[in-house]
Amino acid sequence: MFKVKTYNAISSLGLNKLIDEGYQVGEDVNEPDAIMLRSFKMHDVPVASSVKAIGRAGAGVNNIPVDKMSERGIVVFNAPGANANAVKELVIAGMLMACRNLIPAWNYTTELTGTDEEVTKAVEAGKKKFAGFELPGKTLGVIGLGAIGAQVANAADALGMNVIGFDPGITVQSAWQLSSNVKQMDSADELFREADFVSFHVPLIDATRNLLNAESLATMKDGSVILNFAREGIVDDSAVLAAIKAGKIHAYVNDFPSNEVKGHEGVFTLPHLGASTGEAEDNCAVMIADQLKDFLNNGNIKNSVNFPNIKLARQGDNRLAISNANSPDMLAKISHELGNSGVNILHMANESRNELAYTIIDIESKPEDVTLDKIANIEGVLSVRLI
Repeated sequence: MFKVKTYNAISSLGLNKLIDEGYQVGEDVNEPDAIMLRSFKMHDVPVASSVKAIGRAGAGVNNIPVDKMSERGIVVFNAPGANANAVKELVIAGMLMACRNLIPAWNYTTELTGTDEEVTKAVEAGKKKFAGFELPGKTLGVIGLGAIGAQVANAADALGMNVIGFDPGITVQSAWQLSSNVKQMDSADELFREADFVSFHVPLIDATRNLLNAESLATMKDGSVILNFAREGIVDDSAVLAAIKAGKIHAYVNDFPSNEVKGHEGVFTLPHLGASTGEAEDNCAVMIADQLKDFLNNGNIKNSVNFPNIKLARQGDNRLAISNANSPDMLAKISHELGNSGVNILHMANESRNELAYTIIDIESKPEDVTLDKIANIEGVLSVRLI
């Protein structure tokens, strides 16, 4: 029986997929085979030696020490695209809030006093202060065209906007999802110059930190709108505030309130609502549960952020799942130990990703513990599991 430790409140739709197959699941599980979490920060939390996988019921994994897990051969999964519709809807809402000045208009009406006749008179006198502009014909620039960015681009296209995008790492799968009307930009700087709205959908890494800064803001159109529902730190908040104060930028809509940005005119902050819908939480939990099940039961990997995707149809009752450094002659060394122990290989698959590799081997007979120990002691092998 496999055991899964949970952090945060995980949707029962996902948890039941594990419980229904006899898994022990809960916050109090000891020596778990896997961990399932949402936004719980794991960087200072000890991870038991029994853990083989971590599943993040969401897209970003900044709350998980991925590098340390990789060193131990622990596979880290995420759920790309499971919350895409929720984020897409919030981006569209953010554009409408900004271009129609909905938040200051709301605040204006809630502060009106007097009789209904006086309120009506004040409304008619004051509404011109909140006149906005419409989306059709405006240009939306989307930075990052993965599952979320592609949906945002397509939705904006359906609203009659011109859509441009930049993503140097776009996959074939994501490209197939994009409307043919989306125009590819050669750089983020080119996109900044052409866009009326810019929406970010990239992870926070060294290459994306302060991707939008004072220098790039200066090249943007006057009256542009910035939307950040991706990660705090991708946009230089101080630079955007200065650009708003100077009249360069019309509005900044973001999902990451801070003392620096909240309460400023032209800044609309939300309490990290991007994926906060029941549907998104269900989708993420179900996706992670399915991926953890297939990994624990069969050794297959799908949607890992540190190891390669790999899948092998089972042949026989005994399977080895091995994570290792991506170094020369590794397969030969593993095969050599199996051969010396009289274990015949039926079928195998090997994939690599950057500095890591993963191997699945179906074998004819169950190897002895001493054989598994010899494979585990091969230089570069991170973990060995008999399934």
